[in-house]
Amino acid sequence: MHTMWKGSISFGLVNIPVKMFAATEDKDIRFKTLHKKCRTPIRQERVCPTCQETISPDDLVRGFEYEPGRFVLIDDEDLEAIKPATAKTAEILDFVDLREIDPIYFDKSYYLAPQENSGHKAYSLLCQAMQKTGRIAVAKITIRSKQSLAVIRVLNNILILETIFYPDEVRPVSLIPGIPQDVRIEERELAMAEQLIENLTTEFRPEKYRDEYREELLELIRKKAEGEEIVSAPEAPQRNVVDLMAALQASLQQTQEMRKQGKTPPGKERARKGKKQPIEAG
Repeated sequence: MHTMWKGSISFGLVNIPVKMFAATEDKDIRFKTLHKKCRTPIRQERVCPTCQETISPDDLVRGFEYEPGRFVLIDDEDLEAIKPATAKTAEILDFVDLREIDPIYFDKSYYLAPQENSGHKAYSLLCQAMQKTGRIAVAKITIRSKQSLAVIRVLNNILILETIFYPDEVRPVSLIPGIPQDVRIEERELAMAEQLIENLTTEFRPEKYRDEYREELLELIRKKAEGEEIVSAPEAPQRNVVDLMAALQASLQQTQEMRKQGKTPPGKERARKGKKQPIEAG
């Protein structure tokens, strides 16, 4: 696995040398743009619309548009002058309860491992102390010249660093229009909704969830590559249940029957049958 960052965790006066690895990977399927006539991939060239010249990397400068059409230029020396002193350190600022952080703040996840032959005891000490206290660390870290707020927590005896958004990067809910206010809910409706939630409640097992669209797209690509005929799948029947109570009652009956028989929703089960093993995304 590729090392993305090398540095240390600053834990009071304790310094823990660590390496950072991406904990997740983007498996989105991306297409190239081809010339329709000859199927050649198209090159994206930088062209100045004013000079009508093709621009090389040496001709580029960095600018910030502070007013429409007006820019302030920022060069490497300017950025170096304000580079954080902790560019190679994840500095722990506080310890908090994970439940106090809403998931909307979380951005990207990374694994942290101790560097070779150094800091193993301090790494294990921080893991065990955080597990015992039930706390996670709030830290600041600079990754690729960008300073980020982050939390450090423990999962299966491994430290995980997750970058989180700063408060001013999270849009306030007051900006969202059309949120219903003071809607009267009948007690019977609420009780049935609670029962429906209870019927659908289970232990979280991430391995049971699949990106069905990506699998179908990979299967489509495989078939086209092998010259097979592509047949459109029939559309799912529309369920036009207008009455809320009728919808709740039908949902309760369906989920209760499924719980008794240990079945999955019928549409998903049919989609899994007769399917070839999908090719792996590159």
